[in-house]
Amino acid sequence: MNTPPLPPEAERTDGSPVQIGALVPLTRPGWVEAGRHVLAGLELAVRDVNDAGGIVGRPLELVVRDTAADPQRAAAAVDELARLGVAALVGEYHSVVARAAAARADALGLPFLCSSAVLDALTEQPTEWVARLAPAQSHGWQIYADFLLSAGHRRIAVAAQPSVYWASGASILRDYLAPRGGSVIELDMRALTPAAVCDELVDNRATALLLLVGHPEPAVSIVKSVRGDRRLAEILIGAPAGQPEFAEWVTLLGDDSAAIPFLRYLPERFSPLGARVETALRERLAEAPSFVAFEGYDTVTVLADVLRSHGADRARTAESWPRVAVEGTRGKIQFSRTPGISVWQWAWPPVQVVDRDPAEPDRFRILHTG
Repeated sequence: MNTPPLPPEAERTDGSPVQIGALVPLTRPGWVEAGRHVLAGLELAVRDVNDAGGIVGRPLELVVRDTAADPQRAAAAVDELARLGVAALVGEYHSVVARAAAARADALGLPFLCSSAVLDALTEQPTEWVARLAPAQSHGWQIYADFLLSAGHRRIAVAAQPSVYWASGASILRDYLAPRGGSVIELDMRALTPAAVCDELVDNRATALLLLVGHPEPAVSIVKSVRGDRRLAEILIGAPAGQPEFAEWVTLLGDDSAAIPFLRYLPERFSPLGARVETALRERLAEAPSFVAFEGYDTVTVLADVLRSHGADRARTAESWPRVAVEGTRGKIQFSRTPGISVWQWAWPPVQVVDRDPAEPDRFRILHTG
């Protein structure tokens, strides 16, 4: 590994803060609610680390930068944070943004523990500098495809927008479903209105429609259109990327927000640590915490353990990924090299397919686990 010289901040022993850079989408067009939950988890974990004595007596400090779902802005933030001397990077929700941040972190020799982004190819080439907590997209979306097959769905339409992330998702579904008797019908949302989507679903005799589109639009308009079409009363609407996870989904869609299965990365039952963190996150957010908040918490928990063991030396942090063994809120976190994945990967966090209960949209139903 080519190790750049350490900034002076990494070698201090005078009780000054150990700084870590945090990348989160906090303004539009970023998914602001997701960013708020990631940040809540990061901040809560920093507080807990500091209450327990910090990093060998030095306080841990977040230096937060808003990515606004912009890859170029994220890359520039990585450059700035590296110059500021942060020991490592954490966070990011959007996969395409995290990919830009990971590429820059790899080039600069700055450790990056990615919290939430799932795109398999987080970097073009294998790297020692980047590790990830969220499951790779291929892992989670294959579990989602299993759920669709077990529920009897073989003709599956995807309403898709152009994006590396959505294209990757459609490809995973197609490759997994085809040998098992399923088919994927792709609906290009550059050419179709939500009303036209309904006609396509009828014409193609689809039994399920998956939303591979942005939130809130056009996802919300598509749901309203399909739910309002009597011809499609029996169709399943799904959202593997997790749009229904957040409270804004219920606010925008009301009763139409329910019975739309999505992926989330939580265990069926929390450990005592998970239960304690869930209570603290609920208080901090003034609402039920999403799985994304737990990803944020676990990120800092892992990184703090590494920093305590190896100090704020960037190269030693990157070299430590394969030796991590930390109890997080959702199980023991360890990183390994996984076929087809270019970064150090937790294989795997718990994966659930859940939906909101039509009788009580604030309550989630677990439909399938993997």
